[in-house]
This record gives sequence, C-alpha cells and structure tokens, in this order.
Amino acid sequence: MPPRPDTGRAIAERLDRSLTAAEFHQLAAVPAEAEWFANLDNPRTRRAYQTDLQDFMGFAGIRQADEFRIVTRAHVLAWRTVLEDRALSGATIRRKLAALSSLFEYLCEKNAVDFNPVRGAKRPKVESNEGRTPALGDHQARALLDAPDPATLKGQRDRAMLAVLLYHGLRREELCLLKVRDIHHRRGVPHLRVHGKGDKTRYVPLHPAGAERLHAYLEAAGLATTPDAALFQPVRKTGKAITADGVYKCVLAYAAQARISVQGFGVHSLRATAATNALDHEADIAKVQEWLGHANIATTRIYDRRKSRPEDSPTFKVTY
Repeated sequence: MPPRPDTGRAIAERLDRSLTAAEFHQLAAVPAEAEWFANLDNPRTRRAYQTDLQDFMGFAGIRQADEFRIVTRAHVLAWRTVLEDRALSGATIRRKLAALSSLFEYLCEKNAVDFNPVRGAKRPKVESNEGRTPALGDHQARALLDAPDPATLKGQRDRAMLAVLLYHGLRREELCLLKVRDIHHRRGVPHLRVHGKGDKTRYVPLHPAGAERLHAYLEAAGLATTPDAALFQPVRKTGKAITADGVYKCVLAYAAQARISVQGFGVHSLRATAATNALDHEADIAKVQEWLGHANIATTRIYDRRKSRPEDSPTFKVTY
C-alpha cells in the first residue's frame, strides 16, 4: 500500500510559521497515491482499503506508488478472476474493486493517469437482498442478555453493553466511543448520543431495559459523576475505553455460554438482530435507517426479512 505522507504530516503538526523552501518541496513531492490514502478519514475504511490495495499490489507485483500508473484494465480483470477463483463472496470482490477504483478516480482528478482502469470492469452481482450477517431469534437474544452475572462488576458492565447493542443497534466502534456524558435527556427522554460513521452524530432514545442496566452499571462502577470518562472500560480500570476486539471477545464468550451456535455469528449480528426485530414489529423502515445511521436505505433493506419469515410461508396454509 502506498505509504501515508508522514513527512507532510510531521511538517503540518508544527506549522506555526510559514513553510521553508525545503518543506514546501517536501510536501510537493508527496505522491498522489499517498495523498489519496491520507485523505481517508474513517479508520475502518482505511484498514479495509489498505488490505484490498495490498492484495492487488501483491497480485500485480507493485512495489512503488508510481507503478499504479501503468495498470491497465487487463490487470484489473485478471485480478478479478483470481478473486473469483478464491471463492470470495460477490460483496467482498465488489468492495476490493471499489477500493482500487477510488484510488484511480483520485489519480484521474490529479491528472496522474488518463483513465480509471476499473471503470467498466463488471462487478459481481450481490447474491441476495438479504444480508449475510445472521440475526438471532428472540429466545437467543434473551439468553444472551441474561448470560452475564449481575453479581459482579464485569457482569454489570457486560449486561449494559449487550443491552446497548441489542436494544439500540449500535456498531461496536460506536459503542467503544461512548462516554458517560453521552447518556443525556432530550425533551425529558433519556437518549444515547452516538458518534457514527463520517463524524455524524445521531440521538437514539434509550430502551427502558437498556436504561435500567446502564444506570445499574454506572452506580456499580462509580462512573455516574465522571461525565468525560469512557462509558465502557476494561474491568481493570485504565481510564481508556474498551476496544473493538475486547467487545468481540466478550460477545463471543457469552454466546458460547448461552449455547448460541449460529454460523457466521459475530458482534454485527446483534445490530442485525436489533434491526430485524424492529422491522418485524412494524417499525417504519425510514426510521430504522435513521436509527442505524445508514446513509442509504438500500443498506437498511438488507435487514428487512419480513418476506422470508417461515411462519408466513404458504406451507402453513396447506390443509388436507
């Protein structure tokens, strides 16, 4: 992957004066490929695109940033064939091609290349309108919510954490960013202030069951009077927020304890469960889109599984 322009960043961090001639030329020499990567401000997007571009670079034998400028559509099509041979999902291949296309769109804008070789390369169709992330059934969600031991501080924290995920549909990164002050009242109703993708903030009303668990946890942890503290912290208090990996390990441990065995299960399954449950209970899909922080309602429709509910199948209308 083209390196980030660390020299430019170092210069920018201490710019309390005009650029020297040497600094000016250093910044002017930063490759367009590195500029593109540095401009990706979402950490998840940056990690995913870095992995995808490294994949392409390994395939094409690219070692220097400027070697992207001799890539042709034939290279892209050959890479796509390799990705298909690896039996990657259509969605994953589409994302990898999108990452490469994003780079070339920027290079076109900077007049570094004449055309985007990814444009026009057919991308796999998404196999289904239904998402691959599995949602839990109601009995499984209840078992997961009740898995942590309420008699311990860790159990209190984890009961509150699972409630935030299952009742409010947050991404795990959003959960990690929560601070105590993000629990607040709007028009007399307790809300969560959620810091979502693209620095977008949304306000989610607290579910009564979630509010109860959160307040019990805050009291037990002694966090109620520290508004600037991370809401969910490691049990060994460090003052830092729990990490996304910490949330992942925690959720999988309780799923195993609750004997939940669902192929493809992960933390995102709790978000899928919340969205699916809300839609099953006739929540307006536009409201669910806003609730989840989706930029496009098509993403929200992935969680709308009402047309595939087993209980609605004509099978159960057959009588003899």
